[in-house]
Formats: sequence, C-alpha cells, structure tokens
Amino acid sequence: MRDFSWKYFTLTGDVDAYMLYKAAVGQAQEEIAAGGERNEDEETAE
Repeated sequence: MRDFSWKYFTLTGDVDAYMLYKAAVGQAQEEIAAGGERNEDEETAE
C-alpha cells in the first residue's frame, strides 16, 4: 500500500494519497519500534 500510494501521489499530486502514504509509513515505524518485526536470529531458530 505504501508503494502504491507514493506512486499515485507522484503521478497525480493528490494530497490524500500523500496522507495515506504518511500514515502507512508511520504505522510501519510503530510496528518496528514495538518489536513487530522479527530479526533473522529468531527466524532461523524456528
């Protein structure tokens, strides 16, 4: 969704697409900060 909204914004200049992009980036950063993504050590341990 992040890539699509950015590409749409760059093509059209639509402010709503930019706001959607910023929301997606912020959500991804919050998930990373909360430990939502596993690191490679955890994936190989399974």
